[in-house]
Amino acid sequence: MAHFDLPLDALRGYEPQIAIPADFDAFWRETLDQTRAAPLDATFVDVSDSAYQLVLVQDVAFCGFGGTRIRGWMILPRDRADAMETDMPSQRGLACLVSFVGYGGGRSLPIDHLAPAVAGLAHFVMDTRGQGAGWSAGDTPDDVGSGPAAAGFLTRGIDSPQTYYYRRVFADAVRAVEAAAAHPLVDSSRIAVGGASQGGAIAIAAAALAPQRVAALVADVPFLCHVRRAATLTDQPPYAELAAYARAQRERVERVFETLGYFDGANLATRISAPSLWSAALMDLICPPSTVFAAYNRVRSAKEMCVYEFNGHEGGGALHAARRLRWLQQQLGAQPPRA
Repeated sequence: MAHFDLPLDALRGYEPQIAIPADFDAFWRETLDQTRAAPLDATFVDVSDSAYQLVLVQDVAFCGFGGTRIRGWMILPRDRADAMETDMPSQRGLACLVSFVGYGGGRSLPIDHLAPAVAGLAHFVMDTRGQGAGWSAGDTPDDVGSGPAAAGFLTRGIDSPQTYYYRRVFADAVRAVEAAAAHPLVDSSRIAVGGASQGGAIAIAAAALAPQRVAALVADVPFLCHVRRAATLTDQPPYAELAAYARAQRERVERVFETLGYFDGANLATRISAPSLWSAALMDLICPPSTVFAAYNRVRSAKEMCVYEFNGHEGGGALHAARRLRWLQQQLGAQPPRA
């Protein structure tokens, strides 16, 4: 795929006017107050599996939006975890990365999430409610219905911000950060959030909505940024779901984009205070680079963008994964596990 979006020089200065709803902060404050009305009740159950010799794996559950039990994994470097359990007073708690999953996927199995523990981080992976029947398995239901919607998740409940699917998901993400902070081996002052594509969108929301908890953000080729431009620039899913809905529900188009204003990463980015590392790919037809830069350019805290000129939605792949881990170690002061 050739370059189809703005040239890189234009992307670096691209900061379109995207309206932030007048009650944006009040809406999210009310949402989180409602979510926290249920006790967090985070549980961490050790997983016994000989496949995991050098890490400690725990099956996680906690209460998300509406009291729904959200599943996850906690993966800890075993040597650090063992040392802390036997000599807690002399051991600093672990820095932790809370990760979110891409569109259609679930938490999968722990073996898919070992890399951060190799870098000396605790790794908390949140399952995404209602997803996990696409490219990786999930275990968390979404027990709230919606009105008319296109196939997929992007338009579920989109008539109103109160009923929109991502209201529940973003609130779950804040609770995931709180659950990670409640873990006895985690240093609650050194928690990062991260993800790619949909996971990047959720991480942006978590950093924006829990600024007092989040010490760093990594957002790779993030979804749900400058959504109106994305819906008119690419015909690839998931944004194709939004166009399909709008074709059938012509009279609801403006209402739809009013709803999306509460969830657009370009608006949430204005509330981020943590340092952040982002990536964009100039041949990305799924999350076009101008939509990523629209959010990135509105962040006012310390930030860095990694650009992959000849890549699509895979972004920087393994090269960027290693770069991201090194950046997190630096930001969080993570210690690598002992040899």
